Amino acid sequence: MDVRSLRYAVTLADTLHFGRAAQAHYIAAQPFGRRIQALERELGTALFARTSRRVTLTPAGERFLPRAQRLLAQLDALVDEVEGASDEPGLLRVGVLGFGLADLWPDVRDLLAARCPGLALAPVELEWANQYDAVRSGEVDVALVHDVGDADDLTLDPTLEMDRVAVVPAESELAGADRLTAADLAGHRTVSPVGGPPGLDDWGAGSGRRGGIGVRSPSGVAAAVATSGWLGLHAEPAQRFFPHPGVRYVPMEGARARVSVATRPTDRRGPVAAFRAAARAAADHNRSGT
Repeated sequence: MDVRSLRYAVTLADTLHFGRAAQAHYIAAQPFGRRIQALERELGTALFARTSRRVTLTPAGERFLPRAQRLLAQLDALVDEVEGASDEPGLLRVGVLGFGLADLWPDVRDLLAARCPGLALAPVELEWANQYDAVRSGEVDVALVHDVGDADDLTLDPTLEMDRVAVVPAESELAGADRLTAADLAGHRTVSPVGGPPGLDDWGAGSGRRGGIGVRSPSGVAAAVATSGWLGLHAEPAQRFFPHPGVRYVPMEGARARVSVATRPTDRRGPVAAFRAAARAAADHNRSGT
C-alpha cells in the first residue's frame, strides 16, 4: 500500500467527510474517493461506512486507522532525521522514470558541477507505480516524473513538455502515417501502464481500447508493442532513447507529456535546491535556444 493512501485515510478518519478530507489534500473528491476504495480493496475490508448523510468508521477502521497514524508519524520523523543530515555535497539519489531529463542531462550536470563541486548523482530507476512514493518515503532525494497531477503533497517543478507520439508495430498500416489522431487509434488494443496515478489514464484517454498487457515503466513500452502487435503511447524523445527495430514512433495529437522535478516540500537541503535550480536553468536555456 502507498503512503499517500494512508494519509488520505487518516485525514478522512479525522474529518469523517469526503469533501473536507479531499480539500485538505488539494485534490478533487472523486480521485480521493478512488484512493480510499483502492486501499480498502487492498486490505480486504471496509474502513468506512458510507451513507448519503454521514461517514463513520467501521470496527476494522477503528482498529486500523490509529495504527496507520502512528506509522505515518514514525515515517515523518525518519524523513525529518534524514533531511537534517549535513548539507555538504556528496551523493544525490535521483529517481528517473523513463528517459528523465532526456537531452538536458549534460547541461544539468555542468550546472550542478559549478554550484556543488563533488556532488555525485546516483540514478534510481522508477516505475509508474512508485514515481511519487519514492520521493515521499525518502528512497530518493529528487525524482524526474511523468507529471499527471495527483501529487498534492509534493513540490512539482515543470521542466519539460514534449509532444505525444503513438508507438506502433513496424508492420502496421499506421506506421507510415505523418500524424495520427485518437480516431485513427479507435478500435485498436493498446498496452496499459501498470500502477500509475489516475491522471495517467486521463493523459492517454481516447487512444484506443486498453487491454490486459501491462507495462511498468516507459522503457518497456516499445518492447511490449513489438511483442504484442498492439499500440502504445509515449513522448517524442522516446524514439531516440528507446529505439526498437520492431516499432515506429508516429506523431500524435493530444495532451503533451510533462516531466517535472519532484521533491518533498520540507526538503531544503542545498544539493536538492541546486538540482531543482539546475533543471530549471537547463530547461530555460533549451527553450530559448541559446
